[in-house]
Amino acid sequence: MIANLQIHLHSMLYNENKAGIYIHIPFCKKACVYCNFHFSTSLLLKPEMLKAIQQEIIERKHYLPNKKIQSIYFGGGTPSLLSGNEVQTIIDLIQQEFIVEPDAEITLEANPDDINEGYLETILAAGVNRISIGIQSFDNNDLEWMNRSHDAMQAENSLKLIAAAGFKKVTADLIYGIPGSTHEAWRKHIEKVIPYVNHISCYALTVEPKTVLQHLITKGKSLPVDENHTAEQFEILTATLKSAGFEHYEISNFAKNGAYALHNTAYWMGNHYLGIGPSAHSYNGIERAWNISNNAHYVKNILGGISFNEIEILTLVQQMNEMVLTSLRTMWGLDVALFRERFGEKNALILEKQFPKLIQEALLEIKNTHVIITERGKFLADGIISNLFFDDND
Repeated sequence: MIANLQIHLHSMLYNENKAGIYIHIPFCKKACVYCNFHFSTSLLLKPEMLKAIQQEIIERKHYLPNKKIQSIYFGGGTPSLLSGNEVQTIIDLIQQEFIVEPDAEITLEANPDDINEGYLETILAAGVNRISIGIQSFDNNDLEWMNRSHDAMQAENSLKLIAAAGFKKVTADLIYGIPGSTHEAWRKHIEKVIPYVNHISCYALTVEPKTVLQHLITKGKSLPVDENHTAEQFEILTATLKSAGFEHYEISNFAKNGAYALHNTAYWMGNHYLGIGPSAHSYNGIERAWNISNNAHYVKNILGGISFNEIEILTLVQQMNEMVLTSLRTMWGLDVALFRERFGEKNALILEKQFPKLIQEALLEIKNTHVIITERGKFLADGIISNLFFDDND
């Protein structure tokens, strides 16, 4: 019964006639030590950037032909550095240039220190109906170490303000595996957000290349990230949220009462999407495109009518690996029948030959035609998925 329900939900969330639009807002007040996303702490180019983003929306209106836009996502960076009017202008332009569904999910990522009653009123009026709040931790020592721009009091207060404002879909981001953090403190962070949200995204702290965190660890100025410590906190996370009625529907994401992040879920289902703004990626099933990761160059090229992105035509191997990667991250798993339909019997058999060993190790399970990573295997998901990848010799 559960398996059939999950597969029904899968078919509801995947729709080849629908697509999403992502808007990258490349500005932040401060640089978090762990972050390797594209952003700038200078707002000098903000007016020109907004003009360029609007111009790109107009220029790329044909990238998703005949697709209905079911989600618009403001990510970054820190989108809450935009005023309500600036958000409104972008949403209005998208609705003018694309076919946007009346009940489209419109998400805005926000930092707690940007949240107040007036701001929440303006973004609600602009059409934002889902807010993603970057809490990360309720411990001031953690927040200071991460170089976040808010403190613990602002984090908790932002959740209360969002609840009072009337948002129906609210998600909070948390980070686990922070060096020196205790398991009890981590459990309390999780429990603190539960009453306020119906979606939680939790990410293991990772040491990305060329980040401040990598530099601090290399220089011995920070404790290294302990994988065992992180794995233990992942177990605390899944157990705590399960007992609170949250569904672990993607490796890093948990939803209550079916409040899945529609935009992100569409990525994992293989739906098409258009990325607007510097460093943003786009995907239409055949090709992947990515914009310049430089604010000044992006603005100059867009406004000057010069090429601003690179395009890669996906090979058969890349398309197969894309499907394996995205679908296995979810609770719906990889539909082997659909894989066979898209890529042929030979490739399906190559993939299926790798399943028995992983099933024996309790890392994979099969429900109808879907192969799913088990609860035990979720912390090891990256390794499991990469081992299933095809290479050019297959």
